[in-house]
Order: sequence, then C-alpha cells, then structure tokens
Amino acid sequence: MLIDKADAATNRTIQSGDTYWKVAKGFGIPIGDLMKANNSKALITGQNIILPNATVSPADKDLMARLVRAEAVGEPYAGKVAVAVVVLNRVKSNQFPNTIRDVIYEKSNGYYAFTPVQNGEINKAADAESKRAVNEAIALDGKGNGSLYFFNPKTATSDWVFSREATVTIGNHRFAR
Repeated sequence: MLIDKADAATNRTIQSGDTYWKVAKGFGIPIGDLMKANNSKALITGQNIILPNATVSPADKDLMARLVRAEAVGEPYAGKVAVAVVVLNRVKSNQFPNTIRDVIYEKSNGYYAFTPVQNGEINKAADAESKRAVNEAIALDGKGNGSLYFFNPKTATSDWVFSREATVTIGNHRFAR
C-alpha cells in the first residue's frame, strides 16, 4: 500500500556525518522526495530537516523484508537490495499489479511469482539486513537497471526466464528485464 503524501511529515535534527543518502536509506524515503522537501539545501549539523511521509507502509516494508530474507538468504547485501528493487519496479510497471502486496502474492497459471509465497518461507520474520535492504531500495526509488525478474541460473528450469535481457548478476542471482 502506498501512503498518501499529504499526511503530516516529520522533522529530524541533522547529526554530524548525515547526508541526504544516509537519511533516505535510514528512514526508507525516496532520496528525491527528501531532497525536494528540503529544497536540496545543504545539510548543517543541528538544523532540522523535513522527513516527507513514507511512500511505503510499515506493513508493506515488513512483507518486502520477509520476501528479501527468504529469496536472498546467503546472498550479498547488494543482491538483497536488488530483490527489493525488483518488487518496486514491478509495482511501477504496467505488466504487474500496482501494489507491493499484490506483486508479491501474484499467481499466474497456478504458480506464485515468488517461491517463498508457495513454500511458506515468506511467513518467517525478516532479519535486520533484509529490513535495511528494503529501506535502501525505497531510497533508490526504483533505480537499478529496470530489473523486473531475478533467478538463479544454476537452478532455474524455465526457458522463458533465460530469454529475458540480463541486467546484472549479483551473487547467485541474475537480474533481468
């Protein structure tokens, strides 16, 4: 579920070492939204900045983090971020449902799009790294080579998935569009 951006924003006092990117990642706010809310002005320690409303609900962040944990356990952190970016890219694509929940639970020809939904792994709690990866993906605001799919080329059995244009390989996952 996307959050209405008209809801009240909050403030945060800038700490030494803060950057727009660091704050965006920490709070799971698209970096462009954060910069726009603050007119891209320089960050000065001790001053307050506006944290715009979250664009993703806490429930959807949790669902994404559980998917990331299940799909990318043992994968590098960058791969976890990329899995979350795939979900966000699908929400923005007219080829897929337009909510995070509907993308994750999408079923086609009797099969779920994501194996952890089918096997129940999605129901296990997310770890801290997966939660952090989701916040970073949200901060990236759908960047990431436009990937809409990911798979493990060593275990994938679908010829169709191999026909997709590869965008990047991270760990054991190949990302594609």
